[in-house]
Order: sequence, then C-alpha cells, then structure tokens
Amino acid sequence: MPETKKPCSYTVEIEGNQKNLVVNCIGCFLYPSIEDNKACMERVVDYIIASGTPTNVILSSSRNIIYPVEQTRMLVEIANLHKKFVKEQNVFDINLISPHDREALPERLATMKEIVLNNLRGDPIGAYVQTLRELREQKAKLPSATPKERSSLEAFIKVLVNILESIEGTSIIKKAMPKLPGHKIGDREVYRDIFKPLIKPNFMLTRLMAEPPIKAQEIDSYTIGGKNKSDVLIFKVPGKIQYLYHLNPPEFKLDEDAYVLLDEARNVLAKHKPGEKEFVDPKRVRGIFTNISKDLLEQLANSRRMKLKYDEIEKLAEILVRLTVGFGLIEVLLEDEKIEDIYINAPVGTEKVFIKHAEYGECFTNIIPSFTEAEAWASRFRMISGRPLDEANPVLDAEIITPTVFSRAAVIQNPISPKGLSFAFRRHRAKPWTLPLFIKQKYLSPLSAGLLSFLVDGSRSILVAGTRGAGKTSLLTALMVEIMRKFRVITIEDTMELPTESFKEIGYNILPLKVRSAIVGSKSEMSASDGIRTSLRLGDSSLIIGEVRSKEAVALYEAMRIGALANVVAGTIHGDSPYGVFDRVVNDLGVPRTSFKATDIIIVANKIRSPDLLSEMRRVMSVTEVRKHWEDDPVREKGFENLMEYNSKKDILEPSRNLMEGESEVLKSIGSRVKEWIGDWDRIWDNIQLRADIKSMIVKYSDADPSILEANSVVSSNDKFHMIFEQLSKETGYPESDRVKADFEEWLKAKIKKKNEKKL
Repeated sequence: MPETKKPCSYTVEIEGNQKNLVVNCIGCFLYPSIEDNKACMERVVDYIIASGTPTNVILSSSRNIIYPVEQTRMLVEIANLHKKFVKEQNVFDINLISPHDREALPERLATMKEIVLNNLRGDPIGAYVQTLRELREQKAKLPSATPKERSSLEAFIKVLVNILESIEGTSIIKKAMPKLPGHKIGDREVYRDIFKPLIKPNFMLTRLMAEPPIKAQEIDSYTIGGKNKSDVLIFKVPGKIQYLYHLNPPEFKLDEDAYVLLDEARNVLAKHKPGEKEFVDPKRVRGIFTNISKDLLEQLANSRRMKLKYDEIEKLAEILVRLTVGFGLIEVLLEDEKIEDIYINAPVGTEKVFIKHAEYGECFTNIIPSFTEAEAWASRFRMISGRPLDEANPVLDAEIITPTVFSRAAVIQNPISPKGLSFAFRRHRAKPWTLPLFIKQKYLSPLSAGLLSFLVDGSRSILVAGTRGAGKTSLLTALMVEIMRKFRVITIEDTMELPTESFKEIGYNILPLKVRSAIVGSKSEMSASDGIRTSLRLGDSSLIIGEVRSKEAVALYEAMRIGALANVVAGTIHGDSPYGVFDRVVNDLGVPRTSFKATDIIIVANKIRSPDLLSEMRRVMSVTEVRKHWEDDPVREKGFENLMEYNSKKDILEPSRNLMEGESEVLKSIGSRVKEWIGDWDRIWDNIQLRADIKSMIVKYSDADPSILEANSVVSSNDKFHMIFEQLSKETGYPESDRVKADFEEWLKAKIKKKNEKKL
C-alpha cells in the first residue's frame, strides 16, 4: 500500500528546472485556497521559510491548485520579510519599541506580535493596513506628549516606519494599493484579485487558468469536439494586442467522483505503458488502450459502487486515453478547425501555449503544459517517427494522427533550443480538403475549380506554391481528390502530412512513401531523390510530392522530362510568385533551366490581410501556365502566362484574357489527346465550364447537406460526372453540357433525399 501523506504536510518536487512546493490538502478541513484562507496562506509561507525558494506552490487535493511563478514569488517575498523581522529581532527589541516608557511596552509589544507574527504571513495586506493605522495613531499623540513620552513615541514610530516601508515594497501591496482605502482587516476579497491560480485535476499534467483576467471582454464563443465538447471563449484583454484563447475542456466539467476515478485509472495504466514497437502503429495502440480503459473504468466504478452509463464510460475513456498514450490538451486544441498552428516555447512549464487562429491571429491561451508532459511527448514522437532526438540530432519532424486529429509536429531541444524542449504543431484536416469546400470558403472560384479539375484529368505537372500557412498542402489534397480512383497514386513525404489513410478509406489505390527529412533524418531512411526513382519502378502512377524541398527536385524533373510519369504529377513548394518558384527550383535546388519547362502549371496561394493587419484570409492568387519557347528568362521571354488572376476588389479569382480567348498551350495540349476536342477550343472551354457548374451545384446543395462537400462524397460525384458523360456519349455522341448538368443534378438531389430519409 502506498504511504498516505498527512493532511497539510508538504513535499518539494523537482520537475525540470521547476521546484514545486506541494502541500497535501486531502483530509484538511479548510478549502485549499491561499486567496480565501488566512490559515492556508500562513501555512504555505511557513513551508517556504522551511524549504527554501520554490518556483510554484501547489495545493494538492482532488484538483491541484497551482500558484505559478509570479504569484509564488509574491509569497516568497513575504516569507523573506518575515525571516528578516524575526531574525533581526529589532521589531521586538524593548529598547527600540518602548524606551523610557515601560508602561506602554506590553501594548506596543502586542501590536508588533499581531502585525509580524499573526498577520504578516497570512494577511500581509491586513498587516500593512494595521501598521499604517497604528503609525497614524502614534503620530497623533506627538503634539500632546511630554518630552520623555515624545522620545519614546519617536522611537516606536521609527520601528513602525521600518515595518511599513518594508511591507510596502512587496509586490502584493503594490498590486493591492488601489484598493486599500477603506479596506477592512481580514477581508480576503483583494487577494482574489491578486492570486489567480491554475487548476489541474490530479490525473492531468497540464495546468489551466480557470478564470479569465478581470476586465477581459468576451468577443466570441463556440464549442469544439465530438461527443466530448469543449468550450472556447475569445477575450480581448486590456493592455494586450493578442487575444486570449480560453479553453474549457471536458476534463474540467466532471464531478469529484469522476476525478477520483480517472486519477485511480491513470495510476493503473501508468504501469502498462506501450513500448517502442507498439507505437509503430499508434492507431492500433489507441484502439487497444481505449478498450482497456473502458473495462478498467467499469471495474473501478463498480468497486466504488458508482453507476455509470455506457456513454459516460466512453467519455471518461476518451479522456484517459488522450492523457496516457495521446497528447493531452494539444489534441483538444487540434480539434478546433479555426486553429492553424500551436506553439509551445521553452522552458516548458513556465510558458503559456500560443496558437494561430484563423480569425483572431496570434493568441495566447490559458494552458500551461508541464515539463514532465513535454518529455513524454518528445519520447512518444521518437517512437512514432523512428527518428532520434538528442544533442546530436536536436530537431525532429513527426506527426499526430488520431480519429479526429491530423497534425505535423516539429520538436527542437538542446543545443538549438538552449532552454530545452520546444514544439510547433501545424493542424491539418483529418479529412481531405476538396475543391467545393474551397469554393465555399472563397479560397478559389468555381471556374478555377473547374480549370484545376480539367488539368488533373489532363495529367499535367502542377506545382502549388505559396508562403508558409497559405494552404499549399490543403490545396494539394483537394487536387488529389480530383484524380479518378482507377489510377494508382504514390505519395512521397518526409513528414506525413497528406491524409493518405483517408484516401484509402474512400477507395483509392494509394501507396505512401516516407523518405529522409531534408533538415534531419535517420541515415537508414531513403533519400527523397531515391524515393522518386523508386516510384518509377512501381508502374504507372500519379505522383504526389508532399513538398519539393531539396535536391530531389533534380530527380523529379529528370523523370518528368523523359515522360516516365504518364499521369498527373503534383507537389508543393515555397514561393510567392511563378518567378519565385523558378528561382527556387533552378537557382536554389539546381534543376537545369530547360528541365524546369517540364512544369505545366504553377498555382500560387497566399495570405492576404485586413486593413488593420489583425486578421488574415487565404486565397489562390493566380493559376499560371509555363510555356516552352523561352530559353533563359521566363519573365523576360514571356514564358509565364496567367490563366487566372485574383481580383482584390471583387475578392475572386477571374479568368485572364488568354484563357477566355483560348491562348493556352497547356489546355490545347490536353485537347489534342481527345478526339472530339482536337482543334475545337469551344468544346475544351465548355468542358471546363461544365466542371465549374458541377462544383457550384455541389456547393449550392450543401446547404441542405454539408457532408456532400467532403472527400468521400466529392469523389462519388466526380465518378458520377464521368459516368454520366460516358453514358450520354454512347447514346447521343458528344453530349450537351445542359443534359449532363440536368442528369447530375437529378442524381445529386436523389442522393441527398435518400440520406435525409435514413436520418428520419
């Protein structure tokens, strides 16, 4: 049996560079709160005096009440001040407090004891106010005092001034000063404004600021998550340009019995941690631990005679799995579709989590992960990725994949991060993006979606360019959805960001290849260049490159030039313009200028800001074809021709004159391979417009059923479009677009109706 700690006993725990003073409050008749209870505050100050200077003070009960660095520092100041007064003894020296007046000594000595011994540790504000009032009272006696009394009063006043000035110099009094007029000694209200502890249930390692700052203005609220809902509040905090993203997760909505149950269950599961081999398949590990957690929680609940419904056990099991083999509240944050990035800075344990919000930009949160949790995450990433993370390899790229979350993670440590572990998480949609979804969000226009669909079916080579966070990978996945399922797809990535499992689930023949990172990676991993060459031996396939980063670009362009890739080739690359892409590919990555001509289309996506620079939107800025006649400089020799251009006034991607007039070499090249399109630009344009109308139709009917925007439905819609076109071609020759649209609309309406009937 584990040793039971006595109520109100304390221990000192070292966690990384944190020294925690932990007070056991289980069994104590007082509610664990420094701000509410004088006795609790006094006891904590005594423990600080006995144990030395801590980083954090933790009052441990069913929920840990944590007073972080700044608040603990205020308590340390009071402890040091008390030690000074007691050690120096000058505040109790009878020759200082009452010389020449022995009759006043008992009263003055009692006052000193009341201030220093009774009030200073548990109510320093009360001690200050009491000293101030005593000082005024003694000064009021001076005018009527005899010379002997005056000498004694002045000595006593000098001691009081010393006490007053010493207490006045503490942070607590400085913060409380505006509220001191009229303060009643013993009133704890002012402490509630100063001490804002973080809350952490015993079974959790992450701490949360439970209440928002005083005077913070709520500007938005919404819920996230599936069955286990989390509440999100957005606050404007006075004096800060960043918004506060305030999370209230399911863990903080449980009753005390559930807290105790989860704490006990976590202690049991901690003895059965999965090893490195198990983490090779995190999805399988998660499934196993979910089943174990359900059984364990049910057993523990029965032993405690707790009646839990099945959905309650499921809810607790989900929390338990997230906190044991998952990534804690990071997973909850990643469930928020409005979050783009999550940042955890070193030293972990003292820094709040920061996020990049789609609507409110950079925000700070109410979440502070612990050092222990950060180390567990780093260890988990090592096992999942199979890559090292140590002083010789201080950078690690990995991914988080759960039933609802898909994220790229970057981890750094010493020596590149001198203060220890730091993390950055890039959120991706668990399901693939689609062109109709992007139309809905105005990321691109219906006509541009029709054009891109046409280019993918035309087996063109496409680079999606843009700055960081512009949506390059998301657009690449939307292009993949346009690949017909009859074609095999091979993806090549150094960090798995493309949702290949989702593509498998909706029927794609897809093979993901993982290659060595361009920044750091295991020597046992295949290089990206070798990965591309290997893909050529695997038969005809559509080739998707997660990101063209390094010298693998040479191998890619070699394959494209010799026609080794018969189907669509697409990838992402950093660049803010077609020329920026050319400059990076040729001058940075070493691809010959003539080889660059193997690129057919460059799509540029970027972020645009609002006039106040506080919010951002993502838009496709241009769709550009790369012509083949130039020799040296594609800009000077007009090798780049825009097919579509972003109109900022109308906030839409519009067709260029070249596209409208049929002056596109790429589109004509596609048309030259279709018997009915050879030399007939009108039919090519009609097919592009038809695809655009089909995409628009899907968006229109999504008001009745939003699920038709998702990849599984869009793929079915694409299949149906091709089947209708093929069937009508057999019946009537080349089909009229209006007939194709009419048949497709009839099918789509029937599909939505059938689904709604099933719901009923």
